[in-house]
Amino acid sequence: MKGKQPENAGKQTAQAIAERIAAQQTLELVEVTLRKESQGLTLCLYIDKPDGVTLNDCERFHRAVQPELDSVTYDYLEVSSPGVDRPIQDPRGFEKNRDARVEVKLYAPVDGVKRYEGRLANMDDGSVTLRLENGSEKTFPRKAVALVKPIIDFEEEHER
Repeated sequence: MKGKQPENAGKQTAQAIAERIAAQQTLELVEVTLRKESQGLTLCLYIDKPDGVTLNDCERFHRAVQPELDSVTYDYLEVSSPGVDRPIQDPRGFEKNRDARVEVKLYAPVDGVKRYEGRLANMDDGSVTLRLENGSEKTFPRKAVALVKPIIDFEEEHER
């Protein structure tokens, strides 16, 4: 077990260290989580870059960040990409997925439907707008939206 900090302070410390090292390696630190699992406390650092991260990127980042995390309490350190189907939650995610095919899951049905698919036309603090297949747009209040997630079509990706 490393360090001796409370979890929240440890997460903040880890985030500051990881952001600095990510910037040095021209990577983006997407998220930091510190969670209790059956095997112990796991610190997860999610990194990305415009053309996607490789296993070598993760290994290089891990080797650079681990020695700097002595003051953080954790049992296991994971470095990973955020994944192609990561939920879209913030302006950065919207910009990466503008006009991409997405699914929107709602907390309660709108027009009798809880799940919509379309192209992500707009997303801000107040709403999410989809461009539907028929060309019309449908806007949902952000508080009504449970999830916005890219639709991954592996056949389409394979053909590129």
